[in-house]
Amino acid sequence: TEDIGLALGSALAEAVGEKKGIFRYGHSYVPMDEALIRAALDLSGRPEFVFSGEFTQPSIGQLDTQMINHFFKSLAISSKMTLHLSILYGINDHHKCEGMFKSMARALRMAVESDPRRTEVVSTKGSL
Repeated sequence: TEDIGLALGSALAEAVGEKKGIFRYGHSYVPMDEALIRAALDLSGRPEFVFSGEFTQPSIGQLDTQMINHFFKSLAISSKMTLHLSILYGINDHHKCEGMFKSMARALRMAVESDPRRTEVVSTKGSL
């Protein structure tokens, strides 16, 4: 799980390159049945992972629930993004986990989207 997060993060960092002309920031709320998940991220070049929430079971099928956070932390570090994920509420661990992945993916889509108003990096300093 860690290796997958590291590999995907490295590929993401390479794909966004200098981050010129993209929105850079993304956020998303995803309702997954009774669970509600929030993701917010910044392709800042400063890796950070903040998680709020909990799982009630030690595993979902064969997936150790501790590895879910480890995956997202590895992804954030290797892609050099700041990523905040919050399980706002929910009962079913499968719904919480699925919502985390979908919410992060939707936020990432928003962040990497091309911003036609910008040709440079979104930063007051002009670089990240």
